[in-house]
Amino acid sequence: MSHRKFEAPRHGSLGFLPRKRTKKHRGKVRKFPKDNAELKPHLTAFLGYKAGMTHVVREIERLGSKLHEKEVVEGATVIETPPMMVIGIAGYIETPTGLRTLTTVWGSYFSEEVMRRFYKNWYRSKKKAFTKYHKRASENKDTYLDRDLQKMKKYCSVIRVIAHTQIRKVGLRQKKAHLMEIQINGGSPEEKVDFAASLLEREITIGDVFEEGEVIDTIGVTKGKGFEGVTTRWGVTRLPRKTHKGLRKVACIGAWHPANIQYSVPRAGQNGYHHRTEINKKVYRIANGADKNSATTEFDLTEKSITPMGGFPHYGVVDEDFIMIKGCCVGVYKRPITLRKSIIPQTKKRAIEPVNLKWIDTSSKFGHGRFQTFEEKSKFMGATKEKAVIDVASQFQ
Repeated sequence: MSHRKFEAPRHGSLGFLPRKRTKKHRGKVRKFPKDNAELKPHLTAFLGYKAGMTHVVREIERLGSKLHEKEVVEGATVIETPPMMVIGIAGYIETPTGLRTLTTVWGSYFSEEVMRRFYKNWYRSKKKAFTKYHKRASENKDTYLDRDLQKMKKYCSVIRVIAHTQIRKVGLRQKKAHLMEIQINGGSPEEKVDFAASLLEREITIGDVFEEGEVIDTIGVTKGKGFEGVTTRWGVTRLPRKTHKGLRKVACIGAWHPANIQYSVPRAGQNGYHHRTEINKKVYRIANGADKNSATTEFDLTEKSITPMGGFPHYGVVDEDFIMIKGCCVGVYKRPITLRKSIIPQTKKRAIEPVNLKWIDTSSKFGHGRFQTFEEKSKFMGATKEKAVIDVASQFQ
């Protein structure tokens, strides 16, 4: 029986197989938080677009820790979250094989953003989606919802609203909105249906779903790396220098019999662009990017917005609502990120401690980042030729 010289655990987790390109560009919520009927009805998820990263200084309030009442510098991700529009309500009943849709109610008007989602080629389409439904709804404004809502109250145990992003409010080239179902937790089925009906054809904001200091989960698609070799893709050890025909390989890919390669043997292939869920991201700030004081803190009274000087690289200016979370999250800039309420109840000090931000960095992310605002830069640089030319030109106008 053969033996090996050194013992070592396997390289790479088998829990994420198959490592191939995901079919979903937008993160899908595969499981919503557990329902609690004692709470008031509330939404459990939201959609945003990754703008970029910055870093913050905050004071730790963690009794018993060596970091208590000390300042730490941490990375933070800014996700732009313009208000979402609720256009429908879906009711589910429980069956032995899982949830089944009983009925769906739609709003009486859809914007062009979400209408584009129903067509592969918007330019060549007839743009007739839901026209008959909306015509019936306009003829029976008072009664077209009642029958289906009553059926949901009587039979359904899970109620979800159908909402889409208002992608026109974000500075992206895409015109097609992202659509998702958001589960309503808390209260009885009747209360859930009434809550959902009150949101129909209305905007919901990020502040309606999450609050500062809360711990949330992020769901998205990782940055694609293309076809990668086995050493990069799985992290296996390189072979000795003198190895014939390359050394970034797996030396033995299996025994003679069985005469096929086992699924657990690391192989080269697609790396990145995988669907991933990250849990327990602490919310540092929820604000509006257009607010001139959205990056101001109690200790740093400088008037500055969350957008760094020159804008976020490859993204631009954040003008809508945004949420700042601790650390990084999956995906490249502009990619849709699904935010979900934490699926695991949080009890640790680290999760429930208050967020005490002292300073948020807004220096340029392109260069060395010497200045926090344009006013600070102009005061330091003094009179410049460019500024003098502008002043002279304004005098002759």
